[in-house]
Amino acid sequence: MKSQDETLEEWCRLLLRAFELEDVQVDVNEVLSLAGVAAHSVVRPAAPLTTFIAGFAAGLASGSGQAPDATSMKAAMDVARSVSKAYSADEAGEDSVPPVAGSSTGVPAPSGTPGE
Repeated sequence: MKSQDETLEEWCRLLLRAFELEDVQVDVNEVLSLAGVAAHSVVRPAAPLTTFIAGFAAGLASGSGQAPDATSMKAAMDVARSVSKAYSADEAGEDSVPPVAGSSTGVPAPSGTPGE
């Protein structure tokens, strides 16, 4: 019987192959960590939404040549993590401003606030 980690790694490779992205490296634990931050900082269903949007942003940055795959993925996940934590702090009434991703990260800065 496979472990959960083995199953997720196998699933990731299968999906990458299905999308003809065999050369893309995905840090499954980092993606799951981001999902956990979103789930606990916003609401549970924010986890898949956040990871999808971060992946989409990373793909756009990488595909347009703004940054290599690894840099685009890290920058997108960093932005999503920061925005999730800032959302949680804002909901708790704390002063928190998420860092803005600059053009050097290859990921456009988020515009507006949650719900806009």
